[in-house]
Amino acid sequence: MPVAKKTRRKTPVKSRAKAEVASPLPDRRAMESFLAAITKSRADDASEKAQDLVYTAWEATSPRKRIALARKALSVSPLCADALNILAEAAGSAAEARDLYARAVDAATLALGPEAFQEYAGHFWGFLETRPYMRAKAGLARALHELGEEDAAIEHYRDMLKLNPNDNQGIRYVLAACLLRREAELALNELLGQYPDEASTVWLYTKALMAFRDGHADSAQAIALVNSAWEENEHVPAILAGTKRPVVAHDGYIMVGGPDEASLYVADFGLAWHRTEGAVAWLTKLTATLPRSTSALN
Repeated sequence: MPVAKKTRRKTPVKSRAKAEVASPLPDRRAMESFLAAITKSRADDASEKAQDLVYTAWEATSPRKRIALARKALSVSPLCADALNILAEAAGSAAEARDLYARAVDAATLALGPEAFQEYAGHFWGFLETRPYMRAKAGLARALHELGEEDAAIEHYRDMLKLNPNDNQGIRYVLAACLLRREAELALNELLGQYPDEASTVWLYTKALMAFRDGHADSAQAIALVNSAWEENEHVPAILAGTKRPVVAHDGYIMVGGPDEASLYVADFGLAWHRTEGAVAWLTKLTATLPRSTSALN
């Protein structure tokens, strides 16, 4: 794999700290009342001021300050979905996070209005005003998933991909893992087909697994998929087979093509490989003679 692909990609380290006790958050009625007020007065500066407070909160290093700024933003505009997103990230439980993200989705929906969903559909992330909604939607789906409500989470993921097929948030990877866990092979193959030029570790190894499951283990296409997957990340087969220990990233960064990326893939997709009789042995055999990089030998 070219050195250029070995970039370090930042992924957020999630931790759930107990949110501070404060005044009650605005409910949907308060949000709608505020929306009606700004519609009449055109005082939409409130929304801009609230979002500016969110930007400041994102840069704050202190959780206490970040939460305080989020609550201040909500006092300026109850429709500030990103402020609710901040509070959800600091929630003390998945259930609390779910409720806060649900409020954020409601707030963003009201702020955008029905016209925006028609106008921006298909390119949602490309407009700044839609991003709080997409962040809230992703957070809500994640919280639902943590709570075992996977059907509801999957529906949110699918909605997001309809709104934004370009998938700037990487929702397709999470959805693929959900579908594979549920043995929803038809839906998974459809999802894989929506991104034919995708060349990530997740996509290539998962497509190889599906080719094996479909009885095409000896086909040129399946072998080519394995070769391409190996070129993208050669650590996956050994970690899957248990001959190499998983590597956990502790600094919040994932090395594309590295063992930490491979370990994440195995954590999310490994069970499906092991449940597919002969799949790991097939992958190990095909990759046994492929050239290894110097870093993989260490």
